[in-house]
Amino acid sequence: MKGFCFALLLVNLFAACHQKFLPGNSSKIHQSNSGTYFFEQVNGRDWKFREELAKSWFAEGYFPAFLSTFKKVSWEYTDSTNGKKYKAAIWVMPDYLSIGNNQDWVRMPLTPMTAQFLADKWKLILPNRKMVDLIYENAAVQLTPVPMYAFRDSSVTLWQHHLMIEGQRKGRKGLIAGIKKDVVFSNKVLEDKRPNRVAIYGWHQLNGKPIQPLYTGHVNWYVDYSHGIRLIYPIMKINGKKIQIEDVLKDPVLSKVICDEANCSLMRYPI
Repeated sequence: MKGFCFALLLVNLFAACHQKFLPGNSSKIHQSNSGTYFFEQVNGRDWKFREELAKSWFAEGYFPAFLSTFKKVSWEYTDSTNGKKYKAAIWVMPDYLSIGNNQDWVRMPLTPMTAQFLADKWKLILPNRKMVDLIYENAAVQLTPVPMYAFRDSSVTLWQHHLMIEGQRKGRKGLIAGIKKDVVFSNKVLEDKRPNRVAIYGWHQLNGKPIQPLYTGHVNWYVDYSHGIRLIYPIMKINGKKIQIEDVLKDPVLSKVICDEANCSLMRYPI
């Protein structure tokens, strides 16, 4: 019943003001649900411990409230085969998924399995490569990527990278991009002969070019500081009409509006 009420709330909010909200507990500001406390708990522990603890925290709603208000990303597309024009829009999380509360939070890289679990729980989806490009083009805050080279998958490095981004951001607000490589859905995962892959893409430079091309070289349990999870509302608009993104991707004509891969489909990572 609780899940049904949340889904109904999302639909009503979309119709009313085109903003989406996640069911968070960030109003409960306490040391025990702060980003600092989380990273104190995972310091020196392995990735499995960190991942499971993060999963449980997110399931409890311990993330900053600003993530709840999704941002509109709009664009125009002209079909080169028939010249037809489309005006399109999606609604996206304004920043990468972060753990903690309103006063103390940290951007949290996750495996695609945990990301898919949360996407399913909150009735959202992961982006594809074209969505990541569109988010960057629409971002109010575009920052220069900050590479790190030692202990890339350690909890300390994950936290340090967040602090470096915050130092660069200098309190600017709005849709942010250029700070992480997105975990995305892509046919390349399904086509890769190696099992258990994750697709990552992005980390755009200020010239608009991504550092990370679409890549499935990592096994799906590998997570490092540069990875980010940004979730997308599953309904978009095309020429003023609301339509499920999954249905758009199944349409051989409309799918070109939001996907740059052949035979595009909404892929799910195993949970």
